[in-house]
Amino acid sequence: EVQLQASGGGLVQPGGSLRLSCAASGFTFDDYAIGWFRQTPGKEREGVACISSVGSSAYYADSAKGRFSISRDNAKNTVYLRMDSLKPEDTAVYYCTIGGLMMLTTAQAMGVMDETYCDFWGQGTQVTVSS
Repeated sequence: EVQLQASGGGLVQPGGSLRLSCAASGFTFDDYAIGWFRQTPGKEREGVACISSVGSSAYYADSAKGRFSISRDNAKNTVYLRMDSLKPEDTAVYYCTIGGLMMLTTAQAMGVMDETYCDFWGQGTQVTVSS
């Protein structure tokens, strides 16, 4: 059974940092790219970042560039999203997802992550940025 367990969300003040984790099981982890999306009520889900299967290449949405960093530890079947300089507009439920190489390459080519290339979703973790 494929499982993606996101954790690490919480309440943080503007300018603060959080590190989200996505622990995976039930599939060959290093065969897949991993992505992070976020969603706020009333808005479409937004792709934030994704990373290749071996961690050699990544994509960041414009909203994440320079502040977020995605990484993975294939020995631990875990992907991380380090978020610095958080802003109130980063408040959302953050989801991790798995996909093939196309999830990453189309994002890099088109400048946006396409959910079409996402194969499975985990449950989300809430991030709230507020003073």
